[in-house]
Amino acid sequence: MKNLLEELRWRGMVQDVMPGTDEQLSKEMTSGYIGFDPTADSLHIGNLVPIILLIHLQKAGHKPIVLVGGATGMVGDPSGKSEERNLLSEEVLNHNVACVQAQLQRFLDFSATLPNRAELVNNYDWFKKISFLDFIRDTGKHITVNYMMSKDSVRKRLEGDSGMSFTEFTYQLVQGYDFSWLYTNMNCKLQMGGSDQWGNMVTGTELVRRKNGGEAFAFTCPLITKADGSKFGKSEKGNVWLDAKKTSPYQFYQFWLNAADADAEKYIRIFTFLAKEEIDSLLAQHAGNEHQRILQKKLAEEVTSFVHSREDYEFALKASGILFNNDTTEILAQLNEEQLLQVLDGVPSSEFPRESLKAGVDVVSFLAATNIFPSKGEARKMVQGGGVSINKIKVDSIEHLVTADSLLNGKYLLVQKGRRNYNLVIAG
Repeated sequence: MKNLLEELRWRGMVQDVMPGTDEQLSKEMTSGYIGFDPTADSLHIGNLVPIILLIHLQKAGHKPIVLVGGATGMVGDPSGKSEERNLLSEEVLNHNVACVQAQLQRFLDFSATLPNRAELVNNYDWFKKISFLDFIRDTGKHITVNYMMSKDSVRKRLEGDSGMSFTEFTYQLVQGYDFSWLYTNMNCKLQMGGSDQWGNMVTGTELVRRKNGGEAFAFTCPLITKADGSKFGKSEKGNVWLDAKKTSPYQFYQFWLNAADADAEKYIRIFTFLAKEEIDSLLAQHAGNEHQRILQKKLAEEVTSFVHSREDYEFALKASGILFNNDTTEILAQLNEEQLLQVLDGVPSSEFPRESLKAGVDVVSFLAATNIFPSKGEARKMVQGGGVSINKIKVDSIEHLVTADSLLNGKYLLVQKGRRNYNLVIAG
C-alpha cells in the first residue's frame, strides 16, 4: 500500500494528525470516512478537497466511506460559522441528499468486486431509530459539557454576540456518534476532513474510546485560501458548483484558468492527481514565463476533465478562444443559445428590430442604429478600414447587407469593432 500521509504532505494537504494514524494506515487496509452535509442540491468546489482525500485514500489501498448527513444536515454545523444557519425542511433536505449522493458516486470506485470498494451511507438511517432520551442516556453521558465547551468552534460562538443554540451545541456529539456507529458497524477507524472540523473529529475519536472501548484516528487538511485573502470557491456570481446546470463547464474552466499564479502553484498539487515529477516540471516551466499561464492551463484542463469530462474541457478550450482568435466562425455557429450566452457573458448588448433584418439592412446603418458607433461616418470609416466583423467574419464592403440569415440561434449577432471590442446584438 502507498503511504497516504506522505503523498498528501507533499501536496500540502495535511494539517492536524492524531498520534498513531500513520502506524494504523501502514498496518492494514483501513476504512476511513468523510461527512458531507446536504446544505444544497449540489456540491461546490470547496467540497472537492474532501472528495480528493477519499480518492487518495482508495488509491493508497484503503476503503473510503462517504457519509451524507441526512441527519446532521437537520442540525447545522457551527464550525467556522459566525451565526446559526437556516434549517432546511425535510422535503428540501431529502432532495439535496439524493442529488449529493448521485454526485459523490461519480468520483469513487464502488465496484462490488473491489476489496476496498467505496461505500455510501446516510446517517439518517441510524439516527431515525434513536429517541432523544436514548441518545442522551447512552451517548451524551460519555462526553462532558466542559469537554464540548473547550472546542474552538463552540468557544468562539459563545464569546460572540449571536451565541449558540442548544441545537448547534449538540452537533459535535451527533457527529461524534457517526464515528462511533461506523466504528461498530463498518470497522471504520479513521475520519478525515477540513481543519475546521478538528474539534468535532476529536470528539468522535474520544467517543469511540469511551463508548466502544476502541481506538480511532483522524487527520485534517488545511482550509483552502486564496492569495489575496478572498474566499476560495467563489466567483463573481457566487459559488462555483459541481453541477453543470448551476455552473457550466465553460464557466468552471474559466474559474481555474483565471487563478492567480500563487494560487495556481498551490492548486495544481491539491486539485490534480499529477505526479510530483510532472508538477515540479510544470512549476519550472511556469517560472519566468508567467504570461503563458502554463500552470493555469494545465490546472483548468485536469480539474474540468475530472469533474465534468474530457469533451466538456475541449469545448471550454474552444469556446474560450472565441473572443480572442479569428478562426472561430465555425465554433461560434455550433454553440447552442445557452453556450453562446455563457461564452459572451459580460459582453455589452443592444437590440435591433428583427423585422428590419428580413429584407436586409446595410451594414453602416445597422452599426449606427445599434449604437456600436456614434455615427454612420465613423461606422463607414471603420468598415472601409477592415475593422468590423460580424459573427467573426470580416465585413469587406459598406454595401454589405445584414440579414436574418446571419442570426446565431435565430436571435443573435456578434459584432466585433477593432481587435477587442465586442457587442452582442439581440434581434427582438
